Amino acid sequence: MAQTLRQRLALGLYALITAAARPLLVRKLRRRGRQEPLYLHAIDERFGLYSDATDAPSSSWFWVHAVSLGETRAAAALIARLRAMQPDLRLLLTHGTATGREAGAALLRPGDRQVWLPWDARGPVRRFLRHFRPVVGVLMETEVWPVLVDECARAGVPLRLVNARLSDKSLRQAQRLMALSAPAYGGLAAVYAQTGDDAQRLRALGAPVQGVFGNLKFDITPDAALIARGQAWKQALGGRRVVLLASSREGEEQAWLQAWRGGTRSELALLVPRHPQRFDEVAALLQASGLRVARRSAWGDNQPTPDDLQADVWLGDSLGEMPAYYALADIGLLGGSFEPLGGQNLIEAAACGCPMVVGPHTFNFAEATERALALGAARQAGDMASGLAMALGWLHDEVAMASARKAAAALPQQGAGALERTARGLLGIA
Repeated sequence: MAQTLRQRLALGLYALITAAARPLLVRKLRRRGRQEPLYLHAIDERFGLYSDATDAPSSSWFWVHAVSLGETRAAAALIARLRAMQPDLRLLLTHGTATGREAGAALLRPGDRQVWLPWDARGPVRRFLRHFRPVVGVLMETEVWPVLVDECARAGVPLRLVNARLSDKSLRQAQRLMALSAPAYGGLAAVYAQTGDDAQRLRALGAPVQGVFGNLKFDITPDAALIARGQAWKQALGGRRVVLLASSREGEEQAWLQAWRGGTRSELALLVPRHPQRFDEVAALLQASGLRVARRSAWGDNQPTPDDLQADVWLGDSLGEMPAYYALADIGLLGGSFEPLGGQNLIEAAACGCPMVVGPHTFNFAEATERALALGAARQAGDMASGLAMALGWLHDEVAMASARKAAAALPQQGAGALERTARGLLGIA
């Protein structure tokens, strides 16, 4: 798509700003690295510099970018299907966060490569593309960067945005910067949207939507070993019921704590913060309230101790174990939905048989939430206090809970098929 003069000027200014911001990025990475050391690994990769002399440039890379943990989980299913259809696929996997990179390491096979996505400035992106020369680029969900798209177009690397979603809020933000967003979305080679509404919003930015394929997360099967782990923890509790706050964000734990301490509780509370850098902060908050806290990280591969079983709260301060936490829980509240953050993925909870109460902010997963509410696998509350009261009332209605678990099991089946459609689209198979 030809760029207007205004768009070229806007992109040029943006590129200058991102180039000048390199010291700020390095400072941020070092700060994050104090709590998550993986952020300190291979910082030069962020700027398109690769020290491995044996990693000669190649033109056969199939490049997939999954910025963080949720996108990497969706990418895992897609990569497995692509490998089954094209066994000689040579994977170049990029990430932006430590949680994404850690989870992505398990997807690599001999001959694959994993690096950080380059900083969105001309020099780093050009060096990345010259070094790897990918045959195609696949961006997961929302990761559209102006310089990256422009440099890929110049280098002849087709970029496809898959499992694509765009909320009303994100659309409004993008429309305020149309001189940047229009060429960025319009410069993509193809877009496969999750829903018809997503497709409409993406087209409003000029994106070449070529299909509405659904959400890949409906096709993800939870790890059976993790389900068994959660069930073993549950058995150790001897019938004590578990109320989960899943993928909580800043401000939600405090609101939950105020609601939870409003009465005598026989249930075990289970809190799983969304971001690992907040694990210690949330632990301190809970301990300062006088609650007895047991941290998952203290168990290693062992079962909880007798003291842990008597705790008021379990803190899920581990990565990659959400299926275990959902299998442990009787009912959950969805983090990110009780603050104006758009919610998290409740499809995984449903696949593990855990009914959920969601807050008022679910715009990041609107269709999945609507389906869950319609089926009876979820209920919606206006704030954390009413959400917790709703969850506790639902929990003690055995007939309603049995119906909700049945509905939860049906939710993933409703949306299945996106994986096959997306893989075929990427490989050009009719």
